[in-house]
Amino acid sequence: MPDVILLNKPYGVICQFSPSGSHRTLKDFIDEPGVYPAGRLDTDSEGLVVLTGDGALQHAITDPRHKLPKTYFAQVEGTPDDAVLELLRRGIRLSDFRAQPAEAQLVSEPDWLWPRVPPIRSRQTIPTAWLRLTLREGRNRQVRRMTAAAGFPTLRLIRFSVGSWTVAGIAPGTWERVS
Repeated sequence: MPDVILLNKPYGVICQFSPSGSHRTLKDFIDEPGVYPAGRLDTDSEGLVVLTGDGALQHAITDPRHKLPKTYFAQVEGTPDDAVLELLRRGIRLSDFRAQPAEAQLVSEPDWLWPRVPPIRSRQTIPTAWLRLTLREGRNRQVRRMTAAAGFPTLRLIRFSVGSWTVAGIAPGTWERVS
């Protein structure tokens, strides 16, 4: 199996190597020629980005037909109830498509969580909650769009895993090579 790089992408980093305005890019963290991200992670999201130089593997990771699960932890505004979780589990209607059913559960704040720089905004009058969501598709800003459509906007989003690869033990802004 070809080498794979697992990066814990910090908040505010663009998921590309070429420069883009004042934002940092993957090049600020990885100086390995010939590797490219297998899928993207929004600038305002954090967590696992899988990179490889193998085009077939890159395609297998990103192609929705392979249904590779991707798990996210989302801190949302408000506290979703069972009806909201069931809506996410059945597949929620978004403006341009219906999201496939997702695994969705209310969880405690992860104990492995690192501080975000800058911190998220907090308002004393509005509680927040954490959701663990596993999707088998990955459209543009999909998790954020799903939680917003359910009435619970995402404040912080962390991709924890892609398939069997996880960000566990990888500090923000660092990476490791796996075979």
